[in-house]
Amino acid sequence: MAKSATDKTKDAASAPEYPLTTMAVVAPIVGWLIPGAGHILLKRYARGALLFVSVLAMFFVGLGMNGRIYQPNGGDILDILGFVGDVGAGALYFLARIMDWGTAMAANAAADYGKTFLIVAGLLNFIAAADAHHIALGKKP
Repeated sequence: MAKSATDKTKDAASAPEYPLTTMAVVAPIVGWLIPGAGHILLKRYARGALLFVSVLAMFFVGLGMNGRIYQPNGGDILDILGFVGDVGAGALYFLARIMDWGTAMAANAAADYGKTFLIVAGLLNFIAAADAHHIALGKKP
């Protein structure tokens, strides 16, 4: 018996175009924890190394400028967004919290720029983790 057009579209909609593999789950998690490591797992060595150097450089430049590391709290929306950006740096964020880095209350322009460097390093790492996921799925060559 032949399938109707609606049955064919239901089958096409239910079957994933890109199957979810173990590497598609592991690569972004490892890439979030260690910047660039997800790409290295996927054998994209140059891209992984560039991401590692970029995120580390931005993070430590931000710390060097007395940038503030946000802590989790339920306060101001900007503090929550700053925390989300900072935690994007993965293990670097947790290392900074353990070592008590980024807690100085500096009131100068360099500290504001440093805070921005720290947040952008985390956001870049989030994007890199998503990129690793797309590569692992086969959406991106």
